[in-house]
Amino acid sequence: MRRHVSLAALGTLSALALTACAHPLVVDPAEYASDPDCAQVMLAIPTVVGGLEQRGTTSQATQAWGEDFPIVARCGVEPPGPTTDPCISVATASADVDWLVTEEDDMWVAVTFGRSPALELTVPTVRADDAITEILAAVSTAAARAPHNNLECR
Repeated sequence: MRRHVSLAALGTLSALALTACAHPLVVDPAEYASDPDCAQVMLAIPTVVGGLEQRGTTSQATQAWGEDFPIVARCGVEPPGPTTDPCISVATASADVDWLVTEEDDMWVAVTFGRSPALELTVPTVRADDAITEILAAVSTAAARAPHNNLECR
């Protein structure tokens, strides 16, 4: 009987080990990924976004969630300058963050506005075609760790 339990436990541990060995997602680092403020942002990034579990990436100041059609965050992208493009303001219990959101092919690309370094979030439209604001809210608390750069959405 003990041998049967041991084999079952070994099988469970083997399955867990195999799932933990998923390949990291190859993500190019942003130009200013080494900015110390990116470390503060990335340490606050949630482990679950849009119902997807965090997964490993290959670059500093990056994070991804999900296996198929992953959501990807990159800290240290060039902060947007003054613009007349529309912003999405996301207010959470702990932070207010402005985002510039564009649609490119089958992807939403959101970049924090008024923060330096800037955080970029790419979200496949199949993940959040109607729920981009909810996904932005999930990472806004982390994004708010980057200092303000005196630009505001209007």
